[in-house]
Amino acid sequence: MSRILLALTSAALLGLAGCSGLYVNQPAGQPAAKAAEPGKAAISAEAQTALTAAQADVKTAKAKNALWTTAESALKAAETAAEKGDSATVLKQARLASDQVKKGLAQLDYPILKIGE
Repeated sequence: MSRILLALTSAALLGLAGCSGLYVNQPAGQPAAKAAEPGKAAISAEAQTALTAAQADVKTAKAKNALWTTAESALKAAETAAEKGDSATVLKQARLASDQVKKGLAQLDYPILKIGE
């Protein structure tokens, strides 16, 4: 009796283990995410790295209330270009966003200018 129970339990676990890769971290009722959408073009690894860095930089600047609108606009342009698969534009706009964020964060260290004293 215990051998039958062990065999059934093992078979059930193996069956579940085989299906576990299909719906990893999926909310109930939603289909599994596709690995890559056929209509989207991929960007280069360098462009993806620059985009990820720019997103992190903008998030940091936003948290410190030092985000310039030019940096935010450049990040949006980079993300749009990434959706279209334009690596060159992604690199250009992501680097611009990161540069603008660095300048905005550096501005926090400027002395406060008081007029009239």
